[in-house]
Amino acid sequence: MSQSGLLPTLRTTDADFEAHFAARLQWSAQTDDAIESRVAQLIAEVRARGDEALLEATRHFDRMPNASMASLTLDTEAMAAAFASLPAAQRDALQAAAERVRAYHQRQLQACGQSWQYTDDQGNVLGQKVTPLDRVGIYVPGGKAAYPSSVLMNAVPAQVAGVTEIVMVVPTPGGERNPLVLAAAHVAGVTQAFAIGGAQAIAALAYGTATVPRVDKITGPGNAYVASAKRRVFGQVGIDMIAGPSEILVLADGTTPADWVAMDLFSQAEHDELAQSVLLCPNADYLEAVHQAMQRLLPELPRADIVRASLQGRGMLVHTRSMEEACAISNRIAPEHLEIASNEPARWEPLVRHAGAIFLGAYTSESLGDYCAGPNHVLPTSGTARFSSPLGVYDFQKRSSLIQVSAAGAQQLGQVASVLARGEGLQAHARAAEMRLNNEG
Repeated sequence: MSQSGLLPTLRTTDADFEAHFAARLQWSAQTDDAIESRVAQLIAEVRARGDEALLEATRHFDRMPNASMASLTLDTEAMAAAFASLPAAQRDALQAAAERVRAYHQRQLQACGQSWQYTDDQGNVLGQKVTPLDRVGIYVPGGKAAYPSSVLMNAVPAQVAGVTEIVMVVPTPGGERNPLVLAAAHVAGVTQAFAIGGAQAIAALAYGTATVPRVDKITGPGNAYVASAKRRVFGQVGIDMIAGPSEILVLADGTTPADWVAMDLFSQAEHDELAQSVLLCPNADYLEAVHQAMQRLLPELPRADIVRASLQGRGMLVHTRSMEEACAISNRIAPEHLEIASNEPARWEPLVRHAGAIFLGAYTSESLGDYCAGPNHVLPTSGTARFSSPLGVYDFQKRSSLIQVSAAGAQQLGQVASVLARGEGLQAHARAAEMRLNNEG
């Protein structure tokens, strides 16, 4: 491994590659004891005292000493007014992004979100009934930056799925409300919103208060307190995932302009200091060109300090033996965002098995997926793309099995069930099936 400039270069041919590679990847999702203790206390207080505890926490953490539940409630008129107040370019961009996100998720609904049934040769009717959740809560971060895109990505698929009540919570430190976030809520069909955040907001959504309604599922990213709270209330409500720091991995064959790839790596590093940016490439000269571009372009960024800390702490350039080896290493990482920066992306995409979202070709920057391409930007992190999927319509639906057995079907199925039930020692199960044999009883 060589360390110079912003981030190290690792070589898969080096004897110590595995050790250095593992060290750069390591990140613990475990929060410290102080966070866990405070989150447990906040949840218990909100569950027991509702609005009173919610107000105490919001006044303290968001520096809003005069807050009341009335002032923290954001009605649909406020969202519409925020949308109307935006410059035309921002209104048009929000509408365009929402339309693309909605169109993509409507295709999901057509592909996997419909009820179905069939009748077998004995007249038994079997199927699946797909129904939307009644009420969902979406958490929108509001600390280091405002995220109207998160509103679209969480609320639009819920709306497409048929959810009728979408409750948004968003912290407003110092009482400053971001009009883009409220406007996005208007465009995306949010039905209720509250200017609250943190673990206390998750508790309010999970258990309900006199003002905040209890929801069936909570989606959306947040800080360590939010992640800990979601973990604790899971089971009382559904959750989408426990999100870790943002990640981007670029598979490059050296044909994409180095400046483009450098900025793509910055695009995730600027989220926070724990974000991870990785470039895999078999061309050593190209790796150096990207590194030089990063050093040249970094001072131009307003969040340069965050980017630098992210790259120095967790970023890496990896010189591989081949693109095939690069793909294999990518599968080990299972990144949240994977860019195939190649003039032959279709050649390498079949080798990729694990990634939250795959961006194909030089012109497909990850940032387009964050805002307006259409697919969801809420993606599995920290290697969970090995077994998890992006947020989608299916996360806002549930499925009920449909079973209608005919008189003829009961004769055959009853015999099978009877044998298996008696084998398990469950006599009532067996008798329930046997009573329907030959219309007994």
